[in-house]
Amino acid sequence: MKLRRDSAFRPDLRVRADFPLLVNNPDLHYLDSAATSQKPKVVLDALRDFYETANANPHRGAYSLSVRATEYYHLARVRIAQFLGVRDSDCLIFTRGTTEGVNLVAGSWGEANVLRGDEIVVTAMDHHANFVPWQILAMKKGAKFRICELTPDGRIDLGHFSGLLNDRTKIVAFNHVSNALGTINPIAEIIRLVREKTDAITVCDGAQSAPHFPVSFDSLGVDFYAFSGHKMLGPMGIGGLIGKREMLEEMPPYQTGGDMIEFVYDDRTTWNVLPHKFEAGTPNAANAVGLAAAVEYLDRIGMDRVLSHERALMSAAQKRLAAIEGLRIYGPPASERSGVVSFTMTDVHPHDLATILDGEGVCIRAGHHCAQPLMRRLDVPATARASFYVYNDESDIDALVSGIMKAREIFGYVPA
Repeated sequence: MKLRRDSAFRPDLRVRADFPLLVNNPDLHYLDSAATSQKPKVVLDALRDFYETANANPHRGAYSLSVRATEYYHLARVRIAQFLGVRDSDCLIFTRGTTEGVNLVAGSWGEANVLRGDEIVVTAMDHHANFVPWQILAMKKGAKFRICELTPDGRIDLGHFSGLLNDRTKIVAFNHVSNALGTINPIAEIIRLVREKTDAITVCDGAQSAPHFPVSFDSLGVDFYAFSGHKMLGPMGIGGLIGKREMLEEMPPYQTGGDMIEFVYDDRTTWNVLPHKFEAGTPNAANAVGLAAAVEYLDRIGMDRVLSHERALMSAAQKRLAAIEGLRIYGPPASERSGVVSFTMTDVHPHDLATILDGEGVCIRAGHHCAQPLMRRLDVPATARASFYVYNDESDIDALVSGIMKAREIFGYVPA
């Protein structure tokens, strides 16, 4: 069959040539950037340059090579903080990613401040990494664990959310963007409700927002914001937690060891200043440098252009998918979501669909997307998920639709 393209589609970016893996695999249609993004050559070059010209342990040596490594690491933090709208770069703590960032808050602030009878609020769309740490903390401390429900179109039910908040609420955790639905949550309204009704801290999972549209921590109003570098063109194993200085300074260390120490006495130990207080052990300096190169690349494109490109792709993809009989899309309209579309096909399990698409060179995610509470509320065991980024274009939508139609034929779909 001939595929019908959307004549209104206007791709804004032509950057595929910057990504070696995609250049080396011209028939590959990578639609799993919500899981991890591909890496542009400038990021790979930055990693290689660090290891070839500045590889030494930062903060450990007085020799020039160690000083150079320290400078690279420091400048990377400043550059990434600038990208995320953080004036005080010492409030950016490097972690392995969003998961470790959330666990740091739970294991430090949460352990020190949550008491029996307190309440912790999360949402039914949260990734397990921003759900389970709070669930475990509540069980350990004897606190109440409360879950905000969703509207039928996959948004936070703000009426229910408001009703959960009270003077015992200690922590409110939520994602900026749902990894499973693409829903962009109304952070300003969430923060307004929290501030009106509680003294709770707010923890925002930014794994799916930092890569896709402009983010300014200093303007968001949240207390903590965690993100992952590998979802925003950077290396795996690097990310960060941004927190308000007064809170970070009051929090006890999350881990102990080298570099987070000020003085060690026989009977006590004192802690280093921010950000080092929360960065025990040898830092992941090379990957921090790689992430700095990634945000520099994104800044050169312009995050407004990243967003508009994804919106155009999402609009075209959602229109094409909605025209396929037996296919159901979950979540809000394309204009109100990030570059993620989740769907199911009648009589075709998402895992089977993903396998058939893989045979056509199309990479999508199939499963519960680390969001089992959400899947239960959708009343499905799993969904298929296609996610778009700067290197995608309409040919990827063509391949996705063509692969779905092939799956229909293989499974003998009969129209209703």
